[in-house]
Amino acid sequence: MRALVVTPDAPSCLALTEVADPAPTPDQVLVEVEHVSLNHGELLLARTGTTAPGVVHGWDAAGVVARTAGNGSGLAVGDRVLTFGTSGAWAQRRAVPVAEVAVVPDGVDLPVAATLPVAGVTALRALRRSGTLLARRVLVTGASGGVGRIAVQLAARAGAHVIASARRTDGLAELGAHQVIANLDDLAPESVDVVVENVGGDQLVRAWRALAPGGVIQSIGYTSGGPAAFPAYTTVGPAKSLTSFYMGPGLGADMAYLLDLVATGALAVHVGWRGPWQRYDEAANALVNREVNGKVVLDVD
Repeated sequence: MRALVVTPDAPSCLALTEVADPAPTPDQVLVEVEHVSLNHGELLLARTGTTAPGVVHGWDAAGVVARTAGNGSGLAVGDRVLTFGTSGAWAQRRAVPVAEVAVVPDGVDLPVAATLPVAGVTALRALRRSGTLLARRVLVTGASGGVGRIAVQLAARAGAHVIASARRTDGLAELGAHQVIANLDDLAPESVDVVVENVGGDQLVRAWRALAPGGVIQSIGYTSGGPAAFPAYTTVGPAKSLTSFYMGPGLGADMAYLLDLVATGALAVHVGWRGPWQRYDEAANALVNREVNGKVVLDVD
């Protein structure tokens, strides 16, 4: 089969090549992949050498079950499914544990479904870990990206007053943001209760300044790549928290929940770039350079 493999000397650090088919274990289903979505973190891992050469890359993929799990743990051949894993997504076939699979409801297109594992579950779990959101002020930074757009909608759905921060602000109010800003300096000190923080660097420092006592920042990403330099005594005062974030495994149930929201129209996913996987370089550069609102999807053939 063909797959995008980590290749350090390639311009993109990935190359489309022939590899052996996966060999599913008894708890895994074999999926014919049709669409994959890109995430900033996985691109960074390939480009920094963190992922070993020769690995079939990618986390998010949607497709059709080609072979059921050997232990009989659910799913049928022909089921349309969404899958997650720490590798193996960007290939024509993928073996994946049943716990990391969700059936895609009728009416939800597979390219749309492919956007949900990392972006959707990250937003969902970060907000859950922040406690009750009803009537609280929730700031989402990098709100025009895949995680941010979903976080805005989920926070608004939970009854929060949502503040969306992004360089590209189009459409964020329509997703449920009560306030849309391009600069965190527009926020008064200690004026927000929860921050879903995607950007890092100086943006993280400004978000900390805006966080009220008792509040929490969920640090879910670091797309800026720059250092966060906190001025002296910024961290001295009434207690508030900066929390590291790890999404964790076992995404199946949460992916199913998000898919149901999409199916009922309660959650909108925006695909800002879509094309054949042969155009990987173009797609990856558009994502890394923040030229895309929403998610990037590659069609696998």
